[in-house]
Amino acid sequence: MDRNTFTGLFLILIILVGSTYFLQPSKQEISREKLVQDSINNAGSTKKPVKTLAADTAVVAKTITVDSALLAGPFGSARTGNNQPVVLENELIKVNISPKGGKIASVELKSFKTFDQKPVILFEGEANKFGLLFGSAGKNINTNELYFTSTAPSLSVAKVDSGSLTMRLNYGPEKYIDYVYSLKGDSYNVGLSILTKGMQDVIISDQQNITLNWETILKQKEKDMAIEQRTSSAYYKMVDGDVDHLSVTESESKEIKEGKIQWISFKQHFFSNVLIAKKGFSNGLLAINTSTEKDVVKGFRANMQIPFTDQDLNFPMEFYFGPNKISTLEAVGYDVEKQIDLGYWPLKYINRWVVLPVFNFLEGFGWGYGLIILVLTILLKTVLLPLTYKSYLSMAKMKVLKPEMDEIKAKVGDDNPTLLQQEYLKLYKKAGVNPLGGCLPMLLQLPIIMAFFFFFPNLFELRQESFLWMNDLSTYDAFFNLGFTLPFLGNHISLMCILMTISTLIYTYFNNQVSGATGQMKYIGYITPIIFFGVLNSYPSGLNYYYFLANMLTFLQQYLIRQFVNDEKIHARIQENKKKPVSDKKKSGFQKRMEDYMQNQQKTKNEIAPVKPGGKKK
Repeated sequence: MDRNTFTGLFLILIILVGSTYFLQPSKQEISREKLVQDSINNAGSTKKPVKTLAADTAVVAKTITVDSALLAGPFGSARTGNNQPVVLENELIKVNISPKGGKIASVELKSFKTFDQKPVILFEGEANKFGLLFGSAGKNINTNELYFTSTAPSLSVAKVDSGSLTMRLNYGPEKYIDYVYSLKGDSYNVGLSILTKGMQDVIISDQQNITLNWETILKQKEKDMAIEQRTSSAYYKMVDGDVDHLSVTESESKEIKEGKIQWISFKQHFFSNVLIAKKGFSNGLLAINTSTEKDVVKGFRANMQIPFTDQDLNFPMEFYFGPNKISTLEAVGYDVEKQIDLGYWPLKYINRWVVLPVFNFLEGFGWGYGLIILVLTILLKTVLLPLTYKSYLSMAKMKVLKPEMDEIKAKVGDDNPTLLQQEYLKLYKKAGVNPLGGCLPMLLQLPIIMAFFFFFPNLFELRQESFLWMNDLSTYDAFFNLGFTLPFLGNHISLMCILMTISTLIYTYFNNQVSGATGQMKYIGYITPIIFFGVLNSYPSGLNYYYFLANMLTFLQQYLIRQFVNDEKIHARIQENKKKPVSDKKKSGFQKRMEDYMQNQQKTKNEIAPVKPGGKKK
């Protein structure tokens, strides 16, 4: 390439670069052009809504087609409706009935409050279900999802009156299901009769039973959630049987097949939801589910079978929504009061036929419940005074004999416990002392003492009743709030439980002075009250108050008995008894059996004793 050609190409390159630099658009021009392009794009996008509208139209058309299919199916006209609650109300309860399902949606007990002073609502929310399950036209029907119509918007009943209204689920002309609700003025009971008309052709012909499904979640109403959960479960009673229940600690389901079921109950600590079938359910399934949610006690489910024939159904039932007060439950009938746990045999009979009548009698004086418990304890200790006296006297005799027993033990040694017991029995026989004389009276008192362990925690009358610093005798008095949780104790310390424990320790100390207890028995007496402190710290303050009073009254009784019992006189009497011939002394059956047992034991021991070299037994 010559010089002229190179010079020409270089000038052309300079011109191109210079024009590119000087002719590029400014920032303002770029912004203006961007706005123009955005406007063009927005103008082009007006076609998109047409496409979306077409898609939405297809969805709406599809929805209309599905809804039309539903409306054309069984109970199609009942799949939509107004869900304005229908209210049943008397002086005690307010019942909201939902048109959707025709069911009782919630029940408020007007006379009671929860532990945090909110209204007591027995059940409410979406988890509450009540409906009939059956097959129709190849579909599974659940009336809980269908809308009923009411004969009246509400029903308010005065104290001496009664009334009823009907929730109707229409299928067609002369074909319907009715829920007839009835209410009396001064009652916790709500009547419910399920009636059908012309449903024989609607419900599949081979279905001999209609399933009644009832489900709910019960929420916390008492301060102590742990005790409320331990006292809540599903209960039921057979027509020809006794009351039974599912587990109170674990989730459980149970099929009930043999015999008719009279009633089922979703029971909480102090309130119950009971459904009574006057003709009895054919069979059923009950289930409970424990919960870890903060304010949920337990979940409940019941599937009960209602007999269905080719005739119109008339199945009368009755709900009970109310307190677990024994006198109130007794008025309901059907042994509903037996779902209150008054203890095992014989404790429940002591509570039911002895303690409760006395408590109700004292309640009639209009006293406060703190005073009633005091008088009840005084009456109980007075009745048990003869046993207390015998127990004290026997322990005093054993204390007088203790020096002689120590001498026997030093002579015989600890190597032969059988021989030692034989010598002790000989001493008891000579002295005319029954070694179990102090234990037997205490054992006879034990069932009564244990009966109160079930009585007070389940006594509705103590709920939210105060005495001294105890705001609620039916639960613990959190006198000291720890701010943290300790094993066994929880997050609080109960002052009444402390007083009960201290009084028990003092009682143990004086009891040991009377009986002369030593060794392990002495220390066990001090350890036991400490253990019970951990157990009873979260139990009702009314129970701890009773045990505290019982200890204090026992102190008083022992002080009075001591004024009439002289150890020197007891010792002199024992010495006189020892001088009498053994044949003159009355021997108890226990003493005779004990002697025979000891003699046999000693004889057996001698027979199997090893032989020393030389032919002598060791």
